[in-house]
Amino acid sequence: MKILHQVTVKQMITETSKELLIKQFTQRKKSLKQEMDQLYFEYKKLEKTSKQLAGPFLKEIDKRREKIKLVDFQLEQVHTLPIGSEIKDKEVEAIVEVNVGDNWEELMKEKTIIIRDGIVDQIRLR
Repeated sequence: MKILHQVTVKQMITETSKELLIKQFTQRKKSLKQEMDQLYFEYKKLEKTSKQLAGPFLKEIDKRREKIKLVDFQLEQVHTLPIGSEIKDKEVEAIVEVNVGDNWEELMKEKTIIIRDGIVDQIRLR
């Protein structure tokens, strides 16, 4: 019988991956700022005709502002990460073969895949 089991995927921080993370967060921040500018432009157009219709745009602008604060925090954290540290990237499901007589505890141990610069570096069982 086959079952699904959660596997944690972690990224090992290297100079290359650190630069990539910084680039991704910087790009995300730039996109959010562009969205905010566009929303503000639309808000200004609607503000003249209908204050009621313009209200939701202010809420969306505030949401983008909060997301930018989060990205700034994440950028700050990336800069402080030491090379060789591991950060959780995501969780995936793996298919595990279960047979009569298998040790259940061994099958259910936490499994972690460590990625280094886009290459699987380690597979850990805990």
